[in-house]
Amino acid sequence: MAKKDKDPNNINIKNKKASFEYHFIDKFIAGIVLQGSEIKSIREGKVNLQASYCVIHNDEAFVKELHISQYKQASYNNHEPKRERKLLLSKREIKKLAAKSQEQGLTIVPVRMFITNKGLAKLEIALAKGKKLHDKRHDIKEKDLKKDLARLRI
Repeated sequence: MAKKDKDPNNINIKNKKASFEYHFIDKFIAGIVLQGSEIKSIREGKVNLQASYCVIHNDEAFVKELHISQYKQASYNNHEPKRERKLLLSKREIKKLAAKSQEQGLTIVPVRMFITNKGLAKLEIALAKGKKLHDKRHDIKEKDLKKDLARLRI
């Protein structure tokens, strides 16, 4: 029997742009309500978190603009790639996020998607505040310094 190249539980998709654009204040891990073809696409790693964001309506949390590519073998039962998906959080966490996100300049962004040991897809979301231009320049400078130090140590 042939061995698979990828372990389905090794999926760890990160939103690198979010860490560049925002300061993370608080992080939460949420489950996601998915269809069958969506979890199969996630296991293949066909997810894009770049433009996604979270909203709260009627004491329920949703993620919008999360792109999960269609599963090729799903035929007519395939899902819509950018549909709104419900997040599974406790009422206490939702109330905390709703209260904090009403503050000026705070938003809720997905940071990473991963699959647990039980095979469940989870989404790590963060309450975040947007960075100013000088903060971004400072981050780039630190990143370049770390690269230079790593080159010198080799």
